[in-house]
Amino acid sequence: MLNADLHCHSNFSDGVLTPAEVARYAYEGGVKLWSLTDHDELGGQHAAHQAATALGMQYVHGVEISVTWSERTVHVVGLNINPDCVALVDGLAETRRGRVVRAQAMAAGLANVGIADAYEGALRYVSNPDLISRTHFARYLVAAGFAPSLPAVFKRYLTEGHPGFVPHCWAPLTDAVSWIKAAGGVAVIAHPGRYRYTPPEYERLFTTFKELGGMAIEVITGSHTPQQYKEYAQVARHYGFWASRGSDFHAPKESRTALGSLPALPADLTPVWQAWL
Repeated sequence: MLNADLHCHSNFSDGVLTPAEVARYAYEGGVKLWSLTDHDELGGQHAAHQAATALGMQYVHGVEISVTWSERTVHVVGLNINPDCVALVDGLAETRRGRVVRAQAMAAGLANVGIADAYEGALRYVSNPDLISRTHFARYLVAAGFAPSLPAVFKRYLTEGHPGFVPHCWAPLTDAVSWIKAAGGVAVIAHPGRYRYTPPEYERLFTTFKELGGMAIEVITGSHTPQQYKEYAQVARHYGFWASRGSDFHAPKESRTALGSLPALPADLTPVWQAWL
């Protein structure tokens, strides 16, 4: 099985390393086929492609688009895209609008429980203020001693029902898939095991995604448990989806899974990279 890692992040979104540094981590992890998939942002693509090529890795351009579906956030990865596609570039610019307002509302919620100046604190961890996210708040809250780890911060402050959580309306699923298709790419539902839908809601999500032209789901991902590897392999079989694989790497000391270290996809599934290799 080709060692492909098709989901990770740089400091152009909520990772901490430059695209070239992430490329080096991927190479040292044995990755042969790599994609940088920053959230709603294409700014790191040229540097990632250049670094991967210099290291001898095959590179595919990628992005991870924030979507609102059935009142919750879902992430859709676009792989093998044209990063200069106007429809995609313009769509992502629209998706990024509103993050600052949301972040300020998050800071106000945290201030209500005694955590002052969280917005300014989070900005210390942001390379691009237009892409300020919960992860940046989490890094600040850990550094400031409000929780021992990023998972603890999210559980205590930044998930639904807690003081720093502010919902946001992202791109519609229809738009995200259409932008990826316009850019010549393959749309992939990222880490489906992370979403807290009921079984009928999941069925509607997968059915709607396929009807819109979505082609794949992540099966082996750093955001899944080993049991979920099996569960979503079965989902891929049932719906006829191609299978993708990616660590969801953000930083050396934060990520559950190192780049390139995931187990192989089940042998009977069709890897998403068969579409372009």
